[in-house]
Amino acid sequence: MNPNYRFSSDVAEIERDQVHRWISEQSYWAPGRSRSRQDAAIDGSHNFGVYDTDTSRQVAYARVITDGVTFAWLCDVFVDPAVRGQGIGKALIAGILEECEPLGLRRIALSTNDAHGLYSNLGFTALDSPDTWMERIVNPGI
Repeated sequence: MNPNYRFSSDVAEIERDQVHRWISEQSYWAPGRSRSRQDAAIDGSHNFGVYDTDTSRQVAYARVITDGVTFAWLCDVFVDPAVRGQGIGKALIAGILEECEPLGLRRIALSTNDAHGLYSNLGFTALDSPDTWMERIVNPGI
């Protein structure tokens, strides 16, 4: 990782206001997400961040939902637009994968509209059997 940044899995370091702004105002997957929903998502997940070593400012965020044994869902991955292109997203995901390694998970899943290159470089592939996966949208737009 760039020495100007550091990875952390300490939830106490998460800048909740900043993460909420990123997700609710700049993400394509959760525009308008309320602060209470974002806080509940943080509280119910394993959280990860990348921080500027000089200012301690958070520059990236992601969370993982898992049973801790067989499956994990990687979501809400966001890198501050001001620092994109510096390998921060790759470092964030690599750090998360390293943290998940001891769990011995069978599968880590995610959904993305625009970062296939990033994830494929870290071992993610398209679903082998997409016809076996289903979803039920309960609250569209949340």
